[in-house]
Amino acid sequence: MLSQQKSRRRSSDSASVPAARAELHPVSSDSAGVLNRMKSLQLLLHVRFLVVMVTAQQVDLPVTYSCTEGYKFNVAEQECKDINECETMSDACKGGMGCINLYGGYFCLPQSAQIIITDRDEEPATTQPPPLHLAPLLAVPAHHGNRQTPSNQARLISAQCPIGFIADRFNYCTDVDECLLFSGICQWQCVNQPGSFRCVCPEGYQLQGPRLCQDINECEAGSNCHDDQVCWNYFGGYRCYPRNPCHEPYVQSGESRCSCQSLSACRGLPPTIVYKYMSITSGRSVPADIFQIQATSVLPNMHNTFRIKAGNEGGQFFLRQSSNVSGMLVMTRPLAGPREHILDLEMVTQNSALSYQSTSVLRLTVIVGPYTF
Repeated sequence: MLSQQKSRRRSSDSASVPAARAELHPVSSDSAGVLNRMKSLQLLLHVRFLVVMVTAQQVDLPVTYSCTEGYKFNVAEQECKDINECETMSDACKGGMGCINLYGGYFCLPQSAQIIITDRDEEPATTQPPPLHLAPLLAVPAHHGNRQTPSNQARLISAQCPIGFIADRFNYCTDVDECLLFSGICQWQCVNQPGSFRCVCPEGYQLQGPRLCQDINECEAGSNCHDDQVCWNYFGGYRCYPRNPCHEPYVQSGESRCSCQSLSACRGLPPTIVYKYMSITSGRSVPADIFQIQATSVLPNMHNTFRIKAGNEGGQFFLRQSSNVSGMLVMTRPLAGPREHILDLEMVTQNSALSYQSTSVLRLTVIVGPYTF
């Protein structure tokens, strides 16, 4: 538009000037021909001048290039290049997963995974047959920007396996051993299976949910204890104890209670012994309050003290007096099972004004299970 306007403006100016000259100075036909040629030459020079001006006024606009996601334009090579997200993104994969870069993207696999990149025309490095329990792989073609070259189409990335499988060096999917890969996935023991795993529990336990073990109460489910025995369930098993635990000179005076009826025969012995049982898991954290002993009757002006009389030779327990009528048995060291600890917890009752003193013993059997659950 600029060149056209200038041309029209110059043309009008050139036309008006000769008209004015024609009125002032008449010329001959030869002179008119020379004058016309001069006008043509002047017009040609004017057009060239306009072309040079327009060309000089043109400005180079910036050129932009766009690539598909996962690629970046390389100015030096004038093409789209893949972005290595494994290098540019520090948190591309989480949870200890390994980062594998792909053309136009990336994916994450466990550290034990193997990715095989091969050409279709290449022969495998070995002729050994692949292992059993194989599943066919789904090949993923490699892409190069918006184009695919024959060499790119020939390269395959063997990484898509069913859940529970992973690519091996034969380019087949092999089973992932979750029991080795994930420590502690089961509470007791993990059994690997093709494509999955299952948890099992030891004898005396049953599976609760997919991974936890729960103690079986054999005393409720049915035990082999005799009629003159009482069944006591503990973590991982059960035991049969006599219904009458009393030994001479004691006689049974109640359930799990033995009394001495002869003063002469029981001299120096506690007049009563009460039998109790309890169970704990192996390796229980310490210190831990595990059992409370309490006086069944309180007499006026009587003072009670509690202590461990026998069974604590290893120093695994401590009896803390809570009040005048009760004490708490504390486990001070972790206990490993299966094992049985028998403790005599003594309560001494006395009245200094009356010169009265009496003792009673609670014989506690602590059964430690073989496992920590």
